[in-house]
Amino acid sequence: MPVTISDVARAAGVSKSTVSRVLNTGAEVDVATAARVREVIAGLGYVPRSGAVGLARGSSRTIGMFTPSLTWPWMGEVLQGVADTVEAAGYGMLLHTSGGGPRSMAHFTAQVSARAFDGLLVIVPEDSLGAVTEMRRRGMPVVLIDDHGHPRPGLPHVATTNRAGGAAAAARLLASGRRRPLVITGPPRFGCVRERLDGFASVLPASLVLDGEFTEETGRRAVERALAQGVAFDAVFAHNDLIAAGALRALRASGRAVPDDVAVVGFDDLPMARHTEPALTTVRQPMREMGRAAARLLLSGLGGAALPDEPLVIPTELVVRDSA
Repeated sequence: MPVTISDVARAAGVSKSTVSRVLNTGAEVDVATAARVREVIAGLGYVPRSGAVGLARGSSRTIGMFTPSLTWPWMGEVLQGVADTVEAAGYGMLLHTSGGGPRSMAHFTAQVSARAFDGLLVIVPEDSLGAVTEMRRRGMPVVLIDDHGHPRPGLPHVATTNRAGGAAAAARLLASGRRRPLVITGPPRFGCVRERLDGFASVLPASLVLDGEFTEETGRRAVERALAQGVAFDAVFAHNDLIAAGALRALRASGRAVPDDVAVVGFDDLPMARHTEPALTTVRQPMREMGRAAARLLLSGLGGAALPDEPLVIPTELVVRDSA
């Protein structure tokens, strides 16, 4: 049974109109009472429906956005796509970052209630998927932006084609005569890693697969390890551009020429991919387009359209430069 504003009022020992005023920025409510109401909201997990929020001022015209980190290399592209879209529609955006754990999500749920967002965009919540699902069940319109390939049953989300991107990278290497690729992945717990591996292997089996993090250090160490072990490889498929940059550095230090001796393909098409030496051939993730699409989807839901359970998929694209 969904928690109602009456439940919050009863638990806090105040009237429904007081709860409403707290939800609408706390006007004419003393600090202690407002704090007690927000504590009850957090404890009960109350999320007001966008139509019920703002009894005094109507819709907030604000979109909430939850992201685990602002340091992810492609995060700026996603945020820019969202901002372009919501601002053009006359909405504001409030951004919250956290480690993505259940405690952080519980705190954010209280902020969602107190600030009365009309809807919420969430970037790859990982361990907080259950909390996001519960927020939607309680009436908050939610759309996910997901490049990590996790299953999202019943949640509207925007995704991309990681498997096809892996296959495109392999096809490029195969077409240039490469037959012994070294594949350097990100953390295996991510669905996108499995999808990129599966797509790549469907076209060109790897000589060696080394797991790591989505960091430059992972790429450097993986190449150094393969060389030290005497692994014969004529190509590197890196699961993001940072890994690829590390691989390029290690190959250059070892005296291997790119692409003559070893071809390198990355994934993401970060701005840095144009400035590596040589310029990086990579699979472009449409992160800005994904942000725009997710924002449009959420805004359409706020306008009364049904939000789909099936993902909206925006394709990746191979960008050919000088490294492969």
